[in-house]
Amino acid sequence: MEIIRREFLRLSSLTVTVPSIANIVLAQTQAGPKLTQILRNDLEGQGQVVQETVVSIVEFPPGTAAPWHIHPGAQELLHVIEGSLIVEIEGKGSTLLKAGEAGIISAELVHLARNESASANGKALVVHSRAAKDSFELPFVKSQNNASELG
Repeated sequence: MEIIRREFLRLSSLTVTVPSIANIVLAQTQAGPKLTQILRNDLEGQGQVVQETVVSIVEFPPGTAAPWHIHPGAQELLHVIEGSLIVEIEGKGSTLLKAGEAGIISAELVHLARNESASANGKALVVHSRAAKDSFELPFVKSQNNASELG
């Protein structure tokens, strides 16, 4: 009986693992946005709390998206400086941000940003502030079937 149960568990894990590996490989091979970090520094005058700020420019070629991810302990400010981007937060829908508009994504929320244009580039200034210097970004691999519905 123990051997049959082990074989069942082994085969069950293959059913779950193989599609997950395929999604990871697919996510890694697709071209995505280009991130250029322009500042990473501790904020000064914060008392006993060290708060790091990271400022980046993210360029989104037509049809590209950042993967689903989360920033533990860090909020994100995204200011669109060229084109337009869709920001989607898991379970909360999506928002279209046009050039000159900004949005804040609270810490601990799974989210992504994407450029749905077929011809225009998108570019954003992204600022993250956090209290701790531990892991900064945790990517999530989600299939289209698991993705949140657009609002």
